[in-house]
Amino acid sequence: MLDWNAIDTVLLDMDGTLLDLHFDSHFWLEHLPRRYRELKKLDEASFETLVTRIRAEHGTLNGYSLDYWSRELDVDIVALKQEVAHLIGFRSDARDFLEWLKVRHPKVILATNADRRSLELKLPLTGLDVYLDDIVSSADLGHAKESAEFWMLLEDRLGLDPARTLLIDDNVHVLEAAREHGVQYLLGILQPNSRSPVKELQEFVALDRFQALMVDAL
Repeated sequence: MLDWNAIDTVLLDMDGTLLDLHFDSHFWLEHLPRRYRELKKLDEASFETLVTRIRAEHGTLNGYSLDYWSRELDVDIVALKQEVAHLIGFRSDARDFLEWLKVRHPKVILATNADRRSLELKLPLTGLDVYLDDIVSSADLGHAKESAEFWMLLEDRLGLDPARTLLIDDNVHVLEAAREHGVQYLLGILQPNSRSPVKELQEFVALDRFQALMVDAL
């Protein structure tokens, strides 16, 4: 599938790629709306109203910002996330792939839309950071990964050669933005959320398990 000799840098998404998206989907679309309604003593209609609002912000820098939602809703988002933090975990063989990359590949970068407060919650629970050469949040660059600006700034910050870079991401809009910037190797994820059906990515090759990439390099 891949010529690893042609790849200098591997860019990895976090939620839905390395970590099971079930945590985030459950938190944003179920746990937060329910707890918000309870804390603010609102009627049942407020649940769907908040879900609609969260969906509308998806793909924007505000949508990924825990500080933004804490201000907007006047609740402690981090504390509410900690209530369901037991759901945070790796996807299938993601940890095995990271261990394989650590031994065999020179540069592995986490490129995520999660803000720094999300990272402060997830990294200690997963130990993900020990496998990485660097971590870049879209909040660091001031643009979401779905935007062209993110990719220009990321290239400048890391000194990337897009023609020798692999991105693995579950978000098709991110993959499209990276492709427009010239990132040569692009892979999607078939099942970002272990509790949801497999997705269809018509324009990109998508992985079920990372083992396919490890076998490819043997």
